[in-house]
Amino acid sequence: MNYQTYKPHKDLESIVKFYWTLEVPFDPKNQKQKIVPDGCIEMTFNFGDKIKRYTSENDFILHPSAMVMGQRTKSFTILPVGNVDTFAICFYPIGFANFVKIPLEKLVNKETPISELFEPTEAHELEQKMIQAIDNQERIDVIETFLLKKLKKKNTISNIVKTTVDTLLKTNGTIPINVLLKNDNSKRRQLERHFKKQIGISPKQLGKAIRLQATLNLLLNKKSETLTDIAYESEYFDQNHFIKDFKDFVGITPKEFLNNEHMALSALFYK
Repeated sequence: MNYQTYKPHKDLESIVKFYWTLEVPFDPKNQKQKIVPDGCIEMTFNFGDKIKRYTSENDFILHPSAMVMGQRTKSFTILPVGNVDTFAICFYPIGFANFVKIPLEKLVNKETPISELFEPTEAHELEQKMIQAIDNQERIDVIETFLLKKLKKKNTISNIVKTTVDTLLKTNGTIPINVLLKNDNSKRRQLERHFKKQIGISPKQLGKAIRLQATLNLLLNKKSETLTDIAYESEYFDQNHFIKDFKDFVGITPKEFLNNEHMALSALFYK
C-alpha cells in the first residue's frame, strides 16, 4: 500500500484537514477492510477499479467514481475489486458545509455522487480535470481552484457550532456536551439543530468519533502500554467503558483490532 498525505493551501487550511492518496495493486488474496468513523467528511475520486461497500455479509453497492462520503455513525466494510488509485479531500467537521446548501444530515452513512451536490456540468468538468491531471500536484491544483471558487459563495457556519467543534477537537472529544453548554437545554436544542444541518451528526456522536480517533492513535502508535492507560488518557470512566465505546464504533474490541487483517487499511490511516 502506498498512502500519502498533503497539506492544503493556506486559505483552505481551516477547512481542509489534508489531502490523501492511496495506491494498492490488486491481489486476489486481499481481505475486506473495515473503516472506522473519524468525524470528517471526505470527497473522493477513484481512478482505479471499482470498490465495493458491503451493506450486509454478502450484499454490497459499488462506490461512485467521484463522491462525498458523509459523516459516519458506525464502521463500514469495503473491498476493492481491482487496483486502487484514490485521491481524497478530508474536510474538518465544519469544512464541507461551506461548499453546499444541502443539510449534511442527508449525507450521513452513505456515499453521494458529486453530481448530486454540485451543478451537474461543474461536477462533470471537475471529475474530468481530476482524471486528466498528470500527477497529484496537478490534482491538488485542480481541486483547490474549485474549492476556492466555491468558497467565495460560502455559507456561514453558526458560531455555536464552530465553538463546539473547536472545543471537541482541542479536548479530543472528552468534554461532555452538557458541561460545554453549562446544562442550558435551550442552547442544546439550538446546537443539535445547527449540527444536523452543518455537520450531519449530533455533537455527542461527533465527540465520540473524535475520541475514538485519539484512542486509535494511542493504540496503534503504542504511546500507552495498556488498555487501562489508554482509557485513563482518553478520560473514560474505566477500561470497560472504553472497550464498550470502541466495540460500538468498530465492531470488535481494541485487542482484536491490533494485527487484524481486516483492519489493515484503518491502521494505515491512523498511524
